[in-house]
Amino acid sequence: MNYCSHCGHTVRFAIPDGDDRPRFLCDACGTVHYQNPRIVAGTLPVAGERILLCRRAISPRKGFWTLPAGFMENAETVQEAALRETREEARAVVDDPTLYTLISLPHINQVYMIFLGDLDGDFAAGPESLEVELFEESQIPWDELAFPTIERTLRHFFDDRRRGTFELHLSQIGQEERERFFGSA
Repeated sequence: MNYCSHCGHTVRFAIPDGDDRPRFLCDACGTVHYQNPRIVAGTLPVAGERILLCRRAISPRKGFWTLPAGFMENAETVQEAALRETREEARAVVDDPTLYTLISLPHINQVYMIFLGDLDGDFAAGPESLEVELFEESQIPWDELAFPTIERTLRHFFDDRRRGTFELHLSQIGQEERERFFGSA
């Protein structure tokens, strides 16, 4: 950030009085520009023994498989965001969504919140998906998954299904695990 979005003057990066971390500050109008993590909300749609995945039609990771998910918008709840993203990417509806994984990625300022629910009816590729398909566990394209958050969520799901109990999973993904997907660039 170079300029204040409130008054247009240049900003500096410093620790405001009474704070503990650097922020962009505007000395002209006194605005402190807080930058907070972005929430990615989505679903893990289940149809019997299969789960629904979308092949991405957009960057990043175009052509790789993911759960229907995307950035939360203002003026919506996390659950509304997850269901909206599912409608947009997979033209699908999920019944009885329950928060299933909450994964922090502090190195890229994101938090993933994935809801588990039952697929209700048909599905089709939306504008951000090349294709949408149901997969049994043995068919999951593990080497073609778009993000480590998706791999972790799927592994939790299949482990929980074998145990017969589904619980909320809280975790974080660090830089090293992320580099396994993206390299060190």
